[in-house]
This record gives sequence, structure tokens and C-alpha cells, in this order.
Amino acid sequence: MNYLVDAIRWILSGDLSGTDPIPVGLGVHLLFTAVSVAAAAVVAVPIGWLIGHTGRGRDIAVAISGAARAIPSFGLFILLVLLMGVIHKPEAAVVTFVVLGIPSILAGAYSGFEAIDRSVIDAGYAMGMTPWQVLWRIEVPLGMPLLVAGIRSAVLQVVATVTIAAYVGIGGLGQYIITGLPLGRFDMVLAGALLVAALALVLDGLFALLQRVVVPRGVRARPARPRHPAPEPQTA
Repeated sequence: MNYLVDAIRWILSGDLSGTDPIPVGLGVHLLFTAVSVAAAAVVAVPIGWLIGHTGRGRDIAVAISGAARAIPSFGLFILLVLLMGVIHKPEAAVVTFVVLGIPSILAGAYSGFEAIDRSVIDAGYAMGMTPWQVLWRIEVPLGMPLLVAGIRSAVLQVVATVTIAAYVGIGGLGQYIITGLPLGRFDMVLAGALLVAALALVLDGLFALLQRVVVPRGVRARPARPRHPAPEPQTA
């Protein structure tokens, strides 16, 4: 309990021990996360939608996603830093985070289309819709919740990895953990962990809310109502 109190006191005291101010660290952490997840979405969403719409290439996508998940992200980051040079550490970090985020977003994109009842799509074609109209008016809206779920998972994974990547000095909230360890400042280490955990919880909550908002109105669950009111009991 004392460690927790010391960590909170460190956060409030402003004793940064040569690190960036917490708002700056938070901003850097969010910047790396947003840029990386956005780049991963640009790559993964069109491919996932194409797979879900055509029904082709799913096995290849699953294999590639599985291989990408198996790659140790921190090891890949260090390798890219060595290959690209220390002056390109931010670029190496973004590439690593993009590779980390693609599998979850890709799975969410094509799973969202596969989860749609085929009769709904057939009804769209029966009404005279073109494949392009079916894609944007039926498949994309109905598949959006699972896509947001994939992005939500990617965001949480990237947030955690940005913390570790601070080992090579790219900043973010992980710098308080990396800096505090050799100094024996356990209050600083725990404070950094608390900040990262708080950020992850806030982002998870926001995406959970967004996941509910993007559900089309017509498919939102509504409480069932009896067609006829039950008869009132008669008293003697």
C-alpha cells in the first residue's frame, strides 16, 4: 500500500528525474498509438473487406495474421532500429506497431462481413442493389461493430508495446518505468505502470462505447414486449 501511495505522490509532485513532463509523455504515447493504428487500419481494412465481400483469401489472411502475431514485437523493434539506424528510431517504432496492429484489425474487418446473415445480402441483391451498394449499404454498416472491436484490440496491444519501446528513448509513458528501474525509484516505476494502465482503461472504455454506437439501429436489441397484456387477477 505504501508503494501505491508513493507512486501517486510522485505523480502529483512533479519530481521527473530527467524525464519529460507527464502531459508530454502522454501526448507522445497517444501520438505513436494513433499514427500506428491508423496506418494499420489503412492497410488491413480494405484487405479485410475484400476478403469478407468475396469470400476469397481467408485462409491466407489467417495464416499471415497468425505469423504476424507470433513475431516478438520488442525483438522486431530492436532489429529495425539496428537496420534503420538510431536516427530513425521513431520510424522503426511505427513500423513495429503497424505490424502488431494489422492482425487484429484484419480479423475484425473480414469477420464483421462473415457474421452477416446471408439472407440479408441476398435480399439486397433481390432489391436491385449493385455489389458496390451491397458493400456500402449493408456489409459495411453491419460489419462495423466487429471492425471497431478489432481496432480496439489493436489499440490496447499498441499501447502496451509503446511502453516497452521507450527502452530506446522514444519517449511516452514507458520512460518513467525504464528510467526508474536503474535508479531504484520504485515509486516512479509504479507510477509509470499506473499511468499506462489508466490510459489503456480509458481507451478501452471509449472504444467499448464506440462499438455500441456503431451498431445499426435496426439490429439493436430491444426488450421484448408481450403482444397482449396479461389479465389482471380478479379479487373476490
